[in-house]
Amino acid sequence: MQTYLETAVRAARAAGAMQKDRLWSHHDIEFKGEINLVTEVDKACEALIVQTIRADFPDHDILAEENDYAAVGKPCKWIIDPLDGTTNYAHGFPWFCVSIALEMAGVVQLGVIYHPMMDELFTAVKGEGAFLNGRRLSVSSRKPLKNCLLATGFPYDRTWENENNFANFTTFQMTARAVRRFGAAALDLAYVAAGRLDGYWECKLKPWDVAVGQLLVTEAGGRVTGHAGEPYSVYNHRICASNGHIHKEMEEVLVKTTLAPR
Repeated sequence: MQTYLETAVRAARAAGAMQKDRLWSHHDIEFKGEINLVTEVDKACEALIVQTIRADFPDHDILAEENDYAAVGKPCKWIIDPLDGTTNYAHGFPWFCVSIALEMAGVVQLGVIYHPMMDELFTAVKGEGAFLNGRRLSVSSRKPLKNCLLATGFPYDRTWENENNFANFTTFQMTARAVRRFGAAALDLAYVAAGRLDGYWECKLKPWDVAVGQLLVTEAGGRVTGHAGEPYSVYNHRICASNGHIHKEMEEVLVKTTLAPR
């Protein structure tokens, strides 16, 4: 696993350096939907990451946000978000990261999240713990929910679809200490693993948004499920992650709101 991790770290640091260097430059912005942005930096970082990985592992599959890559059919698949927090980045708001995971036979085995503006490198290998710049991480011990700080996000189709996370957000604002909306799912999960946040939930996410973060949380001693407490897969668009102590309380809110009949 160490060889795979070294490649992921090298790719993440290189992409993060590019992001930091170009942050306050002019950006060529395109739209993948009505409000879903992509910049030239997203594309350049993905190309750099894929090139780095393929130089070391040419027969591995790639699943990435900005391009489709022909499947080789091998059991190893890299799941890549070259720039999580693109809207923040396009506005010059310095909260974004690189996320690179390696899935083997359907299970995420390792991952790296790099926050270039703070030079924070989060790493995890399944069964070996989660780390921040080499220091072992542990989730918080805070409970109950009313004493806890949560984070979430909202889907791009929030203005016209029923499952928009607004009801969840309102309920959690009333039942938790506070809720934050930072705009980068991977970092939200990394912060749960680091004990800086106590819980996180969201819906309509993609595998590249959560692949590394969910591994970090579990390796740091936390819990990750679907909204109703079901076993979690990165291909499940609903996620609930916590320090474990408040998980049942979070599930109760989510079952009443997200999964309520409409």
